[in-house]
Amino acid sequence: MTTQEPNQAERKTAEIANGYSTVYEFVTEYLSQVYSRQVTDISDTVWCREWWQHPEAAIRLHALWQAWEHYRRQGGPGISVWFLDHADPHMAKLFDPRGPFKYCNVRNGHKSMLDPLPLSDPPGPNQQMFDNPDVERVWQKGRPPV
Repeated sequence: MTTQEPNQAERKTAEIANGYSTVYEFVTEYLSQVYSRQVTDISDTVWCREWWQHPEAAIRLHALWQAWEHYRRQGGPGISVWFLDHADPHMAKLFDPRGPFKYCNVRNGHKSMLDPLPLSDPPGPNQQMFDNPDVERVWQKGRPPV
């Protein structure tokens, strides 16, 4: 019995398929293995086992996964670019003891103690300044006249 070569559509599907099907799978099977760190209670590097409970962390890790998928397909120096331009800056923010995992630790686990940033509504007519911004006018302010 002979095996047939995959047709062009099958090859294309295989080329664009994600390496990982979810951000959870990406973090569990790849990122946590690549970024080995000491994350004890006395360390200056923090991590939360329940990272998905932190909106900032979940968004950053999702962005890292999407960027990794993009650069993985490019080949060549793509993964190096991913580390330098994406992974290292995001992971530094996540590992920072003042970051989203500030109150979490390996002994006591997840602590949801950080509140969203405090906000106030602008008074009266100032609220309208945020409705339907004139993007073209704003962009033109920085451009020299033609």
